[in-house]
Amino acid sequence: MQDTAKRKARVVLGFDWGTRSIGVAIGQSVTATATPLQPLPARDGIPNWSDLQQIIEEWQPDLFVVGLPLNMDASESDSSIRAARFGRRLEGRFGICWTGMDERLSSFEVKSRLRATGQAGLVKKGPIDSLAAKLILESWFSRST
Repeated sequence: MQDTAKRKARVVLGFDWGTRSIGVAIGQSVTATATPLQPLPARDGIPNWSDLQQIIEEWQPDLFVVGLPLNMDASESDSSIRAARFGRRLEGRFGICWTGMDERLSSFEVKSRLRATGQAGLVKKGPIDSLAAKLILESWFSRST
């Protein structure tokens, strides 16, 4: 059994990839929690790489987790293929490893949670992409511990 006091805390940057917006969340492994950051505008799934570099320099992540929007039968979708390509680009540009996380229905889950907590207005007001990135990252933490 691994001594939890000796385990290194990991800072992880999570992404909810999209063609027009990429949700971003920062989390750490000790508490297995994440915080949404400002989503990044994207053009056909490509962010402004210098904006992303600033986030990486600020938070110094040890790992990237990219949500993969698989089909309901767990097969790859066009979007999951493109999200994986985004993960490979992150790793290639910044030299930080990435891993994928099944994110089926994450946006639906975020919307349901907002409605359940009386925050339904947020569903229509703005992007929920970073809230989805938070959910993806926290789900990854719960499965990787």
